[in-house]
Amino acid sequence: MKKTKLALLLAGMVLAAGPAFTVPQAMAATRAVAPATLDRAQLLTLADNYLAALVAHDPGKVPLAADIRMVENVKRIKPGEGLWKSASGAPTTFKILVPDPYSQEVGGMVMMQVDGKPAQVGLRLKLAGGKIVEAEHLVVFPREQSLANLQAPRPQFALPIPYEYRDSRGRLVHIAKSYYDALDNNNGYLAPFADDCERHENGFRTAPSGGPSLTHGPSPVAAAARPPGLVGLQTCTTQINSGVFQYITTIDDRRVEVADEVDGLALGFSHFHHPMTQKKFKIFNNPDRDISDMSNQKPFDMPAMHIFKIWGGQIHEIEAMGIMAPLDSPTGWE
Repeated sequence: MKKTKLALLLAGMVLAAGPAFTVPQAMAATRAVAPATLDRAQLLTLADNYLAALVAHDPGKVPLAADIRMVENVKRIKPGEGLWKSASGAPTTFKILVPDPYSQEVGGMVMMQVDGKPAQVGLRLKLAGGKIVEAEHLVVFPREQSLANLQAPRPQFALPIPYEYRDSRGRLVHIAKSYYDALDNNNGYLAPFADDCERHENGFRTAPSGGPSLTHGPSPVAAAARPPGLVGLQTCTTQINSGVFQYITTIDDRRVEVADEVDGLALGFSHFHHPMTQKKFKIFNNPDRDISDMSNQKPFDMPAMHIFKIWGGQIHEIEAMGIMAPLDSPTGWE
């Protein structure tokens, strides 16, 4: 009898407090308020779908937020403008994608057709609640001499990193950020470059410099034969230490937000400033020359994107692209 009265009392308390949720109803309510997130595979699919939507000139094919912020070549655009009009052919075999479930971003670099011409396109998408809230495009039309290096990515970019050599996401971001410190301060020791580090920019191999690559085949595309000299290959470290990049005064708008532990990739956007107030620079540790003369170079900015291949705590490969812009140009994100 006492148990019956207790059960009736508890039932009355529940009714007074309001309607009860069943277990399935409670789970549904939780799902309704939880933000949608994409895993690594879904982010890669989203990037492919976004590129296909650009070529189809149809923003409706991807989940764009109503208040999306979109920037192309440092200019704010709207869906339907920029690549949404000019993309004319799907990505080729040159494609490097970097998914980041932690930051809910995905970015990459591809070769595709833009206005009927081969173009190198950099991309970054940021999601919130399953919607794309930021989209960034960087579009470069490479010189014909560099197209041979843009047929397919260097195979190292596609290789997954074995667990024992894999760096954490935070470490990948930290190492990628250090690259900009090394360039900005003309100190190659500020970044952990591997001895086999190789950098390409807009399709041209720019490091190592001074001769053929140690591990990746022939010398740079269309490079003239160098006369005999005392300096052989300059690595990514020694090249920066020589002072050849002193014309870069500042690198700002550094945004390294996308990293993938599986493939050891980190992606960064940045904004290089070159006021060229000083035209000649002292070069160090180079018996073949002691001055870099840039008297004919006018001031300019270079909005850029880099993808870094990192394993074992070191930078092994760099694929970069950048555009020329007037000095002190806005970034488009102001």
